[in-house]
This record gives sequence, structure tokens and C-alpha cells, in this order.
Amino acid sequence: MRRPSTDGKRVIHLPLLTSHQGGRSAMTCQYRCGNACAHPAPNTSDNAYFGDVVAGALTRRALLRAGAVIGVAAGAAGAAGSFSQAAAASAGAAARRGGGRGPRGLGFEPVAPNTADAVTVPPGYQQQVVIRWGDPVLRGAPEFLPGRQTAEAQARQFGYNCDFLALRDIPGQPGLRLLVANHEYSDEVLMLAGYDPDHPTREQAEIGWAAHGLSVVVLREHRSGELEPVVGHPLNRRITATTPFEITGPAAGSDLLKTSADPTGTRVLGTLNNCAGGTTPWGTILSGEENFNQYFARAEDVTDPVTAERLARYGISGGASTRQWERYDARFDLTEEPHEVNRFGWVIEVDPYDPDARPRKLTALGRFKHEGATTQVTRDGRVVVYMGDDERFDYMYKYVSDGRLRRGNSAQARRHNRRLLEEGTLYVARFTGDSPAREIDGTGTLPADGEFDGHGEWIPLASGNRSFVPGMTAEEVYVFTRLAADRVGATKMDRPEDVEPSPRTGRVYAALTNNTDRGAAGLPGADEANPRAGNKHGHVLELVEHRNDGAARRFAWRLLLVCGDPEDPGTYFGGFPKDQVSPISCPDNLAFDPHGNLWISTDGNALGSNDGLFAVALDGHHRGQVKQFLTVPRGAETCGPVVAERRVLVSVQHPGELDGASAENPASHWPDGPGTLPRPAVVSVTREGFRPLG
Repeated sequence: MRRPSTDGKRVIHLPLLTSHQGGRSAMTCQYRCGNACAHPAPNTSDNAYFGDVVAGALTRRALLRAGAVIGVAAGAAGAAGSFSQAAAASAGAAARRGGGRGPRGLGFEPVAPNTADAVTVPPGYQQQVVIRWGDPVLRGAPEFLPGRQTAEAQARQFGYNCDFLALRDIPGQPGLRLLVANHEYSDEVLMLAGYDPDHPTREQAEIGWAAHGLSVVVLREHRSGELEPVVGHPLNRRITATTPFEITGPAAGSDLLKTSADPTGTRVLGTLNNCAGGTTPWGTILSGEENFNQYFARAEDVTDPVTAERLARYGISGGASTRQWERYDARFDLTEEPHEVNRFGWVIEVDPYDPDARPRKLTALGRFKHEGATTQVTRDGRVVVYMGDDERFDYMYKYVSDGRLRRGNSAQARRHNRRLLEEGTLYVARFTGDSPAREIDGTGTLPADGEFDGHGEWIPLASGNRSFVPGMTAEEVYVFTRLAADRVGATKMDRPEDVEPSPRTGRVYAALTNNTDRGAAGLPGADEANPRAGNKHGHVLELVEHRNDGAARRFAWRLLLVCGDPEDPGTYFGGFPKDQVSPISCPDNLAFDPHGNLWISTDGNALGSNDGLFAVALDGHHRGQVKQFLTVPRGAETCGPVVAERRVLVSVQHPGELDGASAENPASHWPDGPGTLPRPAVVSVTREGFRPLG
């Protein structure tokens, strides 16, 4: 594989890393997702998938009449959200020539693929570790003491494996910023010296509970661009696996959510496996509970066939859990508390400006392996939330509120807006292509019309107490959303992770990370929305809703990127010349910069390089040009990008998480240097002189 070079030379070819799905280590698979890729995909439904319905696809002319066509390459989206076919064709021709001035914000020299144990940034840029695992957050928190951690200390310190990031202003406090970070999961083997996976102690389990959740940390921003944590600030907060949550929305109080500790079905302790997230128009933070299934034990001892089917659909199986928390808290034992698992797998909402406000689990948004939840406002003021279910052959969703956003920051407006995520309609996506099935051969070769594209629809699942799914009540739809989506024939996708609308154009982008099971015996084959069998590199999808309105039921779509080595003929970069792009593999989290460019972080690079952060232009002559902005250390994943005018923030998650590594034998010494444990951390990258990026 290669990267662009200013002297036109091609550079390094790297050996492939030992991997499971994508380029992950077996250790990452074990601790992050409970070895999901080593088990059969839990979606065994026989619902129609894309390849079965492609023959009924609308033609391009029919799509144009519907007002939702996407052209060959995008110009700027107008107020109506449609694309000019002539302008699109012109932009596409220019893109293929590679001409034109570079996009604003992307004028940096691409970073070469590498395997360095460091964060590598472009020339002219500098980096700073803002906060690391174990750094003090709350007043009275001790400094990090490797080998002498305690649960009490961890509950007051920055948690492990930071993922999603949000950086917010604090009204009335100039010079201060508010950082919110998710903590997805713990890897006790790397965290704790002397850890025995077969015999964890109670203290070690409680350290893991405290390392999960979220951190809210006030930062002081200096004129140089440096960010300094303000330890003990009144807004600072830790949310962990034992923090009390309120269950809200239409499934709150359901018998399916009641336990011996909570007979009301409205209160739950903690949040687990928080992955990506988003911010609401009223300033709260949304966070997705993703691979929650791995924390629950003894599924193999469940005898009720209906319960067993539901557990299997969520990938819950086997005996003891990896961390064996069930030894110290019976709620993680399915034979003791069969409904506790139903209280995880939700989108949560946290108010970072009110440390006393109880966080909420939002049942109206459905229960599945939420990668994240991002919002936009419809023309008539309703709030839309876009979501992906990060599993092989699972689905993309959206939610549209019944009520309308109330502007302003008054207490009355905030109370009103918080109810917007309790009453609305939940949908799942069905995609249809416009090319004959014979042209989608599983290699990634473009069909005759020059791109992978088509149309689709959002299928309603439930609204309030009304179910649109035959044979399921509304409560069942919300609690077992995957089963509901199976029944209505949603399209099986290649691990839909982050789904983000562009704040400039309204177009929606989805990262499909990978799916090496696509096309395997007995499993769905390639289709136009997922065009490669054995898809180890993933792709990025672009979606335009009818009239560019998030409340619409119809949409048009196309693939922006089919990722991998540009020398592979089965890759595609929006029509841009492939000898002028950075190789990219396993897209995961998405973000937008102030100029409208899309930024993509990767998880599990299957090309042999460390994971990284990439930028891609979405419009004009350079549409599809991918440029690598940074790479993270050995074994790490790039998460949670925030891209502002003068700053990029990333989470460096699980550095050194390579097979055979341990706290006694670390595979990385980032960020503190030789002789230290690797520590997940938030990194800020700025241009020298704190000038605008690019």
C-alpha cells in the first residue's frame, strides 16, 4: 500500500498484522466486544435483503422525478436537497482529472502509513496529551499509581479507553472548555499487575466498574492552544457502571425491564461499553451502549425458549463472562436476574452542565448495539437521531420526534426539549440499488453506471405505544429492536457504526466498518450497498433524504468510499484519482470540520499500518480525495474525533493492546515513555502558532 508523496514517489509496503475482524488483535476482540467476530453473526433472520429486491429498483429517471437523485459526483446541496445533474457530472469529470485548488482545511502533508509507537502528525503540527487514564478529575482524586490502583481512586480519576469526545463552551466562563469523554471498556490484563483472568478479585472487578462510563472535565484553554484540566471544578463528573440512571420513554416501567432491585423498571445502575455519541441542540450529550452483551453470564443455562432466542439475537451466549463480574454482583448472572440485560443497549443522555442531574436511558431510540447517536433538526423543527447497530448484517436506524425544538436556554425550554427524545417514531432503513444484480459480483468492481448507488426507505417500527411490527407490542419493539427490524425486512449491512449528518449540507454519512462474513456459505452475498464479499476494509455511504429533510421516509444513496489499498481495483474514492489518495481501512467514527470536509477515524486497519485519522473532501474538484492526518501508537484505535478551526482532538484507545501483552510485559509505552504502562488518552493536535488547520 502507499500514500501520496510531494515528490511523486511511492512509499512503504507494510506487512499484515495478526488480526481477527479487520486488523484487530485477539485481545481487543476479547475485551472490547466479547469475541463477537469469533461467533456466528447473531442475525439469522431470513428477511429479504438487498440482493433479493434489486430487480425492482427504480431507474435514475424515476429517482429524479422523486426529487431525491444523487448525481455522479456531488455539487453543493441546495435548499431543496437535490443535486444538479449537470453540475454533478462536471464536478465528477474534474475530480477524475484531479485538477483544481485544494479544499480549505485540508492543506496539510499526508502522514505516511507506519507502525510507530507514537502519535504521528503532519509537518508543521504539534501535539499534546490533554488527559490520560488515571489522571485526577474530581476533588481529592490521587495521582495515578500503577500497580496500586483502587476502585475508590479510579472512580475519581479519568476512566479507561476513552472513545467519543465532545468539546463545549461554558457560558459565562471565557477561557474554559468542557470536555466529555466516553470510556468504552476495560482491559484488566493491561491495566492491573498480577491480574488472573480466571480468578479476578472483588477489588479488580470494582476497578473495572469505575473505569467504565464517562468523564466530564473542565479544561483551561491557553493562548498557545494548550489545554489544561481543571481538577475539582464543580462541573467535573465521573459516571460509572454503578451510577444511578433513570429509564425514560415508552418502555419505561415495562415488565421486561423490572428486576428484584428495581420492581418499577425505571431505575438502573450504570452504563456499559459506551462507544460513540453526539450532542443535542439543547446541549446534552448522547452516548451509545454498544457491546453490552459480553458482561452477562450463564446464557447457556437459560431454559425458556423465548428468552433464549432473544438473548441469541443480541449475541449473548456461553457460561462465565470474560471479566466474571457475576461473581460479585448477581445482576450480571442471567439465571439470577434475567431482565437486567434488557436495561443495557440503549442511548443514554447526560447533561454536562448539571452534575446533579441523573443521566437517562432513552427507550424511544430502541435497544441494540448502539455505536452512537447524532442529531439534526427537520424543516419544521423536529429532532432526528441517526444510529447504527455495530454488528455484522445488522441495520441502520433513525428516530424522529413528535414535538418541535424550542430555542433558547431557559429552564422551560430545556424541560420541553428533554421530552423530545421520549415521544416520536423509530425507523429502520431498507436500501435498494439501481444496477442489475449480475453487475454486483462481490469484487468491488463498479457497475456499468459508474458507481454504487440507489434509493431507499425508512420503515417505521413503533411510535409511542403503537407498534408497526406484526406480532410485537410496542414495548417488545423497543426492547428487542433487532427482532422487530428483522420482521420488516431491513437491509443487512456491513457493521454500520457512526451515522452523522453534515451540518452544512444535511447529507447523512455512515461508516460501514467491515464484514469478512459477507458472501460466506449460508450468509448474505454482496449487494449494491455492501458490494464486496469478504469485506475486510469497509466503506462509507452517503445518503440524501427526500427534500433534504430528516423527517422524510424516502432517500437516495451512494457509496462515497470503498476502502482499502488504492492499488486494489475493488476500491473507490468518490471518482478521485486513486494514485493521489491515502490508503484507508475500517472506517469507524465520523466528524465534520468547519469547511464541510468529512473526517474519518479507523478501527482495525487491515492494511498493516497503525490506525489513523483521515480527511476527505465531499464537494468540487477534490471530492473523494482522502488524506491521512495522523496515526496512533501500536495496538491503538483512533476514536472520538473533534475537528475545529484550530484544533483536532482524538481519543487514543487501547494503546499496546496486542496479543501476548500484559501489565508486566507491555507492548507499548505510550504516552509516558520507557518503563511505563500504556495509557489511553485524549490528544490535541494544533498547527504551529495555533493557526487555522490546513
